[in-house]
Amino acid sequence: MHIAIAYALPHEQWLEELDVPEASTVEEVLHMAQVLSKYPDIDLSINKCGIFAKMVPLSQVLLDGQRIEIYRALPKKPRNAHAEDDKKERIRAKKERTQAQS
Repeated sequence: MHIAIAYALPHEQWLEELDVPEASTVEEVLHMAQVLSKYPDIDLSINKCGIFAKMVPLSQVLLDGQRIEIYRALPKKPRNAHAEDDKKERIRAKKERTQAQS
């Protein structure tokens, strides 16, 4: 059975194709390809995986010709990061005001 694995970084794209036994799972194939040793920043408890842009569990049995995609967290847009920080600051200030009034 022929399977492809894709992982994209900001300035690098890794794509590997390999033949695996029938009824292999996503997790088994990732270990066979040794992608976790090539990219130690991949943590399967955090990074999600998919097949052709549809998220699937690591226990998903693969079919011939499918492509496993390893997703990574995208950085926050600066505008959204500032908005989140501002919200935290407003909550912190409100707690301090209520504690001071008590």
